[in-house]
Amino acid sequence: MTTSRRLLLVNGPNLNLLGTREPEIYGRETLADVERLVTETATARGFEVRAVQSNHEGVLIDAIHAARADCAGIVINPGGLTHTSVVLRDALSGVALPVAEVHISNVYEREAFRHHSFVADVAAVHVIGEGVPGYARATALLLDVITGQSDL
Repeated sequence: MTTSRRLLLVNGPNLNLLGTREPEIYGRETLADVERLVTETATARGFEVRAVQSNHEGVLIDAIHAARADCAGIVINPGGLTHTSVVLRDALSGVALPVAEVHISNVYEREAFRHHSFVADVAAVHVIGEGVPGYARATALLLDVITGQSDL
């Protein structure tokens, strides 16, 4: 069990458009709503959250690397990088922190190219297709892993 009481929330490319981008798939809630939900969930368990969103893979990787110093775990929606980025997967693996992978839509019911996740094998928690509320469940499950309240 780590002594850090902070989570890193990572949102990948295009998630800054939540609320306006394809609302029939992603809903009307915004990135600010996501960040607020994760922060409320974490705060209720005595954790704080540092949030990062970028459309640039290197920015996300730098944030993940920095998390080694002061975070207990990572909640991540890599967006399209889920299906393309070996280096993002390697960054998550390399920091050796527990990871929760979350996706708003059910990627396994969408186009075939979305069915593979490079992040899946390094994540302890997977919450797929539960909309924005899935972030709260992913955060709670990750906190269970971090605090030893789960066998995941």
